[in-house]
Amino acid sequence: MTFSALISTRSQSGALVLRSNDSKVLTSKDRSFSSRALFPFDEPRRVEFYELRLTPGGVETADAHAPGTSENLVVTAGTVEIDVGGDTHRLETGDSILFEADAPHAYKNAGRGEAVMYLVMTYAEEVG
Repeated sequence: MTFSALISTRSQSGALVLRSNDSKVLTSKDRSFSSRALFPFDEPRRVEFYELRLTPGGVETADAHAPGTSENLVVTAGTVEIDVGGDTHRLETGDSILFEADAPHAYKNAGRGEAVMYLVMTYAEEVG
């Protein structure tokens, strides 16, 4: 689907600005992890874009997503260890990873400062 097709379903035309103050932010109970949606929640979509923040020593575990779901993540600040299906991958600032997210996975801040990541999650196409 093209970007123009996405925005053509909206009542307004042109660019859609998502203000930081209006973002939907989810935070873990211990407040070590936050996820800010960088896309509108007004309609279903196959691709989602998030800003993730993890405090030093923080760990966020994620259940397996539906089969065919992938995550593409880039670290923009800090050092992060990503565990996917028992394999751990250490990422430094500027490193990225693409993995199938249909297995449990976890993000761990292995650095001394806050880790900041950007995540693109892509869901499998529905066959129907």
